[in-house]
Amino acid sequence: MENSQFKSILSYSPFLRRSLAAVCGSEEESAQIETMKSLAAAAPDMEAIRASLSEVRDEEELALRMRELRRGLIMRLLVRDALRIGGYPEVVSSMTRFAEITVQAAVKCVVTSLAERFGVPCSETTGQPQDLLVVGMGKLGGAELNVSSDIDLIFLYDEDGETQESGGFKPRRSISNREFFERASRRIIPLLSDIRGCGFVFRVDMRLRPDGDSGPMACSSGMLEEYLYTEGREWERFAWIKARIVSSPVFSSEQQFRGQCSSVASLVRPFVYRKYVDFSAVSSLARLHDMIRAESRRRELQHRGRGVDIKIGAGGIREIEFIAQTYQLIRGGRDPQLRSRSTLQTLTYLSERGILTQEKSERLKRGYVFLRSLEHAIQYVDDQQTQLWPSDPQARARVAGLMGEDPGRLDAKLSEIRGFVSETFDSIFHARDGEDGAAPSGWPEGWLSGAPGVEKDLAAKIASLGYDHAPELAERVLLMMRSKTLGRSNGALERMGSVVETVFEHCAGWAGQDSSTVGSGEELDRCLRLLEVIAGRPTYVALLYQYPDMLRRVGRVLASSRWAADYLTEHPIILDELLDQRVEEFSNDTPVDWSRWRQGLERDLEAFGDDQERQLNLLRDAHHGAVFRLLMADLDRRLSTERLADQLSALADTVIELVMDLAWKSLSRRFEGEPRFAVIAYGKLGGKELGYASDLDLIYLYDDDRPDAELVYSRLVRRMMNWLSMQTSSGRLFEVDLRLRPNGDDGLLVSPFDLWKAYERNEDGKGAWTWELQALTRARFCAGDRSIGARFEKERREILRMKRDRAKLAREILEMRERMLEGHRNPTPLFDIKHDRGGMVDIEFAVQYLVLACSCDKPELLDNLGNIRLLAIAGEQGLIPGEIAAGAAAAYRRYREIQREVRLARGDGPVRVEPGQMGPEREAVLRLWSAVFGVAGPSPAK
Repeated sequence: MENSQFKSILSYSPFLRRSLAAVCGSEEESAQIETMKSLAAAAPDMEAIRASLSEVRDEEELALRMRELRRGLIMRLLVRDALRIGGYPEVVSSMTRFAEITVQAAVKCVVTSLAERFGVPCSETTGQPQDLLVVGMGKLGGAELNVSSDIDLIFLYDEDGETQESGGFKPRRSISNREFFERASRRIIPLLSDIRGCGFVFRVDMRLRPDGDSGPMACSSGMLEEYLYTEGREWERFAWIKARIVSSPVFSSEQQFRGQCSSVASLVRPFVYRKYVDFSAVSSLARLHDMIRAESRRRELQHRGRGVDIKIGAGGIREIEFIAQTYQLIRGGRDPQLRSRSTLQTLTYLSERGILTQEKSERLKRGYVFLRSLEHAIQYVDDQQTQLWPSDPQARARVAGLMGEDPGRLDAKLSEIRGFVSETFDSIFHARDGEDGAAPSGWPEGWLSGAPGVEKDLAAKIASLGYDHAPELAERVLLMMRSKTLGRSNGALERMGSVVETVFEHCAGWAGQDSSTVGSGEELDRCLRLLEVIAGRPTYVALLYQYPDMLRRVGRVLASSRWAADYLTEHPIILDELLDQRVEEFSNDTPVDWSRWRQGLERDLEAFGDDQERQLNLLRDAHHGAVFRLLMADLDRRLSTERLADQLSALADTVIELVMDLAWKSLSRRFEGEPRFAVIAYGKLGGKELGYASDLDLIYLYDDDRPDAELVYSRLVRRMMNWLSMQTSSGRLFEVDLRLRPNGDDGLLVSPFDLWKAYERNEDGKGAWTWELQALTRARFCAGDRSIGARFEKERREILRMKRDRAKLAREILEMRERMLEGHRNPTPLFDIKHDRGGMVDIEFAVQYLVLACSCDKPELLDNLGNIRLLAIAGEQGLIPGEIAAGAAAAYRRYREIQREVRLARGDGPVRVEPGQMGPEREAVLRLWSAVFGVAGPSPAK
């Protein structure tokens, strides 16, 4: 490095020049440059700093040494940062570590001095020594401390009691623990913050403690708990996100100290993180930030023309931190990964979760590092606690020089970043701004509180909006508004009132959109059913209130699909998905790969340890959210019928695998290693044609010769069945049907592989029936031991390739088709696209016959590729005319599309349409039937 570089740095920082002059004992530039070179050569040695303080017992000596060490540390960081050797990570980690070391040294020095006079503070219940627990808040807690930062501290101790003789300390008189720690606090703070010698160590801010400046300097865990749960405010939840105990044990053992820390964490965590998704925090934090912006404007007026505050000004550091921490408050209760104290880690995880797009997350992270680095450069100039990007050209040139930038380019970059941050922030916190954010007017006075006689006025207002049955609707709305939960939650009643008014004003428009399948009356009913459910969950009311655009989107979704309306009403937690950037991610080009989703979910499940109830609810919520994202893509016509089924089937496979892993880990009696066990999917899941509400047809196999294998795997299956089908507070995952296992309902719950093989081969005449072989054509391995899955597929192919009496096979399939017609009678004149002749079942039976009859000669049919592809293969192989195969495949595709459309619009149930609507498709299917079986086949029962 050239001397000119060091000279430049010296010219930029008066603080550095003063400090070097003091350290070198000379103002000679050459001596100072040599010192700078040695500073640049190595990163800060924090263990050397700790060792330098470890043996100091005198408070005055400690105070002076800490200040000298601070000066040397900042000089080193300044030089390395200005030369682009160090950088943001080195600066914040070094300053944080230095704060921890100096706090711990100060605490140890003071409390040991006090203990020599008063003894050791001990618990009145257990007699265990009690330590001072110094909680680092803000940037100290988040390990993001800057070079001229104050430190926000809170002093706690776990239990009340009195000081007594312990650990060699003999008291001259005893005092209460509270008095001991109060005295300690009042000596520790000036030890760190007073100006002595060459300055200070850290300015100390205690205003975040319970009751602020009027509160005690140190309080017990019990006092803290009472305060948080009786007086704790929303902004304090925000502040405690980053809280971290930075002191170390002095009197207690490591284990005892960890216990004291755990006691504090256990009472703070539920105060900060709600068990549910907490959107009510958005409004509170928006108000808090409005206050900060007002303060920023006041400061700008006070310092008019002096510069821009890059910390609390618009688009500054605080806004990025607010974005990250607001999502932590909203979702951290259900998502333990979002409880990081690091801003950058949180932004990364928000991207992984899809809450922010990757591009937005990366831009916010780059912006944050830039702003924090600029903050450091500003503070390097004269070691002042300022975040003002100066307007004075000379001052600006100094800061820019320390950043290695041209002032003009640096200013342009700063403006771009602040603009992006401010725009992103406003999209989150000021979602109600603008003309659409105002509540509709003209609603009767007092309707929210149900004032006497308001029913008539409310009914008149509803009638004026064009709705029938206005008196009944008014009564329904007023009953909903009387929810006790709305009344108890601060501001929830007013928010719900605004949402209700918006719904009534806009329902007709939502019902009139192109994708709507309902009139305004039915749309209003769907909206009210959803609001009636969330009336008991004010956090969702807050979500719809805070984000009017999202409320309109919910209205459009409800108008588009009865199934979606029922799904949202049953699982309102998935409203959160409408804010998730990943709602837009699915299309036909999206890979069918849920591995990343699984990895994230596995991390979350592990965070709940052995709490099975929370694990099961989390798994259900995650699955419902994933299905809803697919549903959104479906409603937007971004997924074809086949691609949607592929995604739903792959998602189900992933969920089954997760449930199997959880169930296996939960068994008190299990074998070493992984289970030698496999889950086999039949039916729609087996054929990868799963729909939104399809049941799962499964069988379970194991290949394990240990004596108690049947017992262990039976328990595993029972637990899996329970966890897949159990109704919890978050709903259920799937209905599961096991009737396709060997011997059906009379068979074993889980079968040894060889038993299943013998049954399917039916060599003794007591095994699988023809309909079971038909089912085998659509079977596949979906979870578990892949080696068993490979054996299953090999055996399946061999069984399907066996030579069969084709006439007998056709006769048995015709008989089965007749029984199905009898079991699914259609009493209407409409055409049932699944069960009636010429429908989907006819196609499936024809394909199954071709596989069972012809695979011995045409092994291409053995692959489980779905009916459409297998029809094409049958045509290519000359088993049926190509045009008949193509016509039947087109019909099958059309039937599936109609089935999807009708069920989305009307919900579950038989899909029946006007017969003339499907004339060409029915004809194509009957031609296929005749080509395959040579007969017309059974007629539907009358």
